[in-house]
Amino acid sequence: MVKLFQLQLEHYEKVEGKQLSLEGKANQLSQMLRQNLPAAMQGLAVVPLFAGYDTRRETGRLFQYDITGGRYEERLYASTGSGGVHATTVMKLGYVDGQDRDAAVALAANALYEAADEDAATGAPDLVRRIFPIIATITADGYEPAGQAELSTAFETIIETRRGRATDDSV
Repeated sequence: MVKLFQLQLEHYEKVEGKQLSLEGKANQLSQMLRQNLPAAMQGLAVVPLFAGYDTRRETGRLFQYDITGGRYEERLYASTGSGGVHATTVMKLGYVDGQDRDAAVALAANALYEAADEDAATGAPDLVRRIFPIIATITADGYEPAGQAELSTAFETIIETRRGRATDDSV
């Protein structure tokens, strides 16, 4: 679905000679989800989050969807999937307006780690094989994924913090 979405956006740009607005992209994704409803009813559901920098409004925007293509704009943070409730709790407790990139990446890593810890269907980072979730920031300067070293450090810090708590609890 991601590849098809990218292809549709590229086609629009070629035909119109300009980029589709962020609002237009969010609407396009909503239509794609609606068209996927028969497959979703057979168990092939897609429930994405869509984030981007709106050049018209000069601000970041975040959209959450439901299985029928319903689009909901979120103000601060969002999560989806079976571990989403756990991730949302972590974000709700740790979010600070205006936090820097390092703090935002650490918060996202912690939310994903807690979701994986509480929900068997949420994949956890694999420190041994260096397999991590994709965490990125989106600003007026563009999309910037967190690097492997940055993610490794973030998840190792989370694990060390948990080990420290386990030691403190046993005393």
